[in-house]
Amino acid sequence: MSLRLATFNVENLMSRFDFTGFRNQLRQDRVLKLFDVKSEEDYRRLEAARIVASTDDTRQLSALAIAEAEADIICLQEVDNMDALRAFEYGYLFRMVGHGYMHKYLVEGNDSRGIDVGVMMRDQTRDGERIEIVDIKSHAALTYADIGLFSPEIAATNKPDDKIFKRDCLELDLKIGGRPFTLYVVHFKSMTNGRDGVDGRTSTMPIRRAEALAVRHIIENRFGPVHAGRKDFAICGDMNDYQERVIVSGSRRTGYGFTHEDGLPSALDVFSHDGFAENVMRRREPLDRWTLYHARGPEEQHLCQLDYIWLSPSLAARNAGRAPEIVRGGQPFRTVFPPGQEVERFPRVGWDRPKASDHCPVVMSLDFA
Repeated sequence: MSLRLATFNVENLMSRFDFTGFRNQLRQDRVLKLFDVKSEEDYRRLEAARIVASTDDTRQLSALAIAEAEADIICLQEVDNMDALRAFEYGYLFRMVGHGYMHKYLVEGNDSRGIDVGVMMRDQTRDGERIEIVDIKSHAALTYADIGLFSPEIAATNKPDDKIFKRDCLELDLKIGGRPFTLYVVHFKSMTNGRDGVDGRTSTMPIRRAEALAVRHIIENRFGPVHAGRKDFAICGDMNDYQERVIVSGSRRTGYGFTHEDGLPSALDVFSHDGFAENVMRRREPLDRWTLYHARGPEEQHLCQLDYIWLSPSLAARNAGRAPEIVRGGQPFRTVFPPGQEVERFPRVGWDRPKASDHCPVVMSLDFA
């Protein structure tokens, strides 16, 4: 009995326009910066036209990436709302996979932009085993004070009664062929710009660490600290942090170099330091674990894993011979691939856009018996 489980940050699956770029240059798309737009009315008209013109290609590519993953359950991040998810599944994904993801779950979370985590699932696995939803629970209301996570590091940017999860931790109780399985879907705090001379990843790490501690608290409170490792659970999502990365040097003309850096401080040490859960991506080769290419010009380039499927010790042991797959065909042509990893891009992928997403879907086949 096998289940294909996936996670994918679909990147701004929105059903509304964002016109704040007229007053906030940081929110303005680069193409509109090329034009002298005199009035807000003109800006709104041009921005709406830009979004409509680019979205069709983008969502075709997103759907192709999901279709290639062939997952029975897919966890999604950056979904505007249920209407947007339904419209995407019916208008794009249905054309590629047919009547597949009939069941969709999303709860409005805490993100200031309104992007949420969600889940799509089939009625049954590809092996014909029934997928049942027993219960679904949002933890978006959980505060630092609720579980004693308020600290001096957190106090620099938050108050005790602030919500821990910047989006949500969506908890789904499932049965796969009658066997219990609990799924946690998250999207941790992003690595924003640095402040006071501290880089963005470091300055925001306490918030992500609190989110990871809160996920662990939820699981241990549910199953008990001793028994949690014996249960079948997975923690999936965009966690906006990494314990390793691949530094990219060089250029297209001179050739690229790839240097693996491991053992980096990370909020995700909360899951890994004592074996609470396993990042199964570590079963792949060190240069082949990345799900995102980061670049701020040729001087700053690296590949890293931001998208995770963490398995409980029980589930990881039962699937010791398996490793996740990464769908990279929707990556733009600017992404630098280490030797031997090049893939055939989906039709109409551009140098930077259109693309399926800035993230790659991750999928893994899991045995439950």
